[in-house]
Amino acid sequence: MLELLGYLLKQGVATSRENFPDLPEHVRGLPIVTDKDCAETCNQGTALCADLCPTQAIDLSEANKPKLDLGKCIACGLCTDVCPSGTLVNDRRTRTARASREALISTRESPAQTAATKDSKETKPAKAGLFKRSLAVRVVSTGCSACDMEIGASLNPIFDMERFGVTVVASPRYADALVVTGPVPLGMRAALLSCYEAMSSPRLVVALGTCAISGGLHGGGYSQADGVDKILPVDIYIPGCPPHPWSIIDGMLAAKSLKT
Repeated sequence: MLELLGYLLKQGVATSRENFPDLPEHVRGLPIVTDKDCAETCNQGTALCADLCPTQAIDLSEANKPKLDLGKCIACGLCTDVCPSGTLVNDRRTRTARASREALISTRESPAQTAATKDSKETKPAKAGLFKRSLAVRVVSTGCSACDMEIGASLNPIFDMERFGVTVVASPRYADALVVTGPVPLGMRAALLSCYEAMSSPRLVVALGTCAISGGLHGGGYSQADGVDKILPVDIYIPGCPPHPWSIIDGMLAAKSLKT
């Protein structure tokens, strides 16, 4: 016992002291559209970024007005690697959650839409006595182990999502928010709807990850795996494939701010 106590004391505090830091320079985040003009060759219909995008997340139908749908982006980095003009660059910010599907569209005019969490107080751990600011979430995975693993990581000692008043519960009857991962194919819709209907009102829905938002690589297929907002009203979108734990916590705090 004394050896274990001594070991724990030597380890110190593992929990990150800084909330929502930028990703390290060597880490790939989501891309973003800057205010730089596209290269002349791109305006002539030979843009490699759009041709290489596996989910058709880039729209170059208007000259010098590229549109990037972060709800479809899988963060493969191909577009930023081949962009010759710096119009598309790597965005290392971790506060990526948005309150509407339209806010996930990055353009030259609005490269980074307003974050879903507007209240700066929401970025701080809940204080004693403020239990009304807690959020109980029920996670339903419709086919994405990567997002599920990142949810688990957000609960580890480094990120410690529970210090913000966010807990994962086993039963939808005790949940304030339904967190959906995976592309929601036909085979999972009945189970997802059953879970949603078991929740008490008011209830929130969070689409976590590219697949849950748009279907990602699975979108448009025979299984109709086109995301959760085709069958349920979504309140918070967390883009990424998978999202970083800080992005997940950002989305959970955004959902908590909507809780009545």
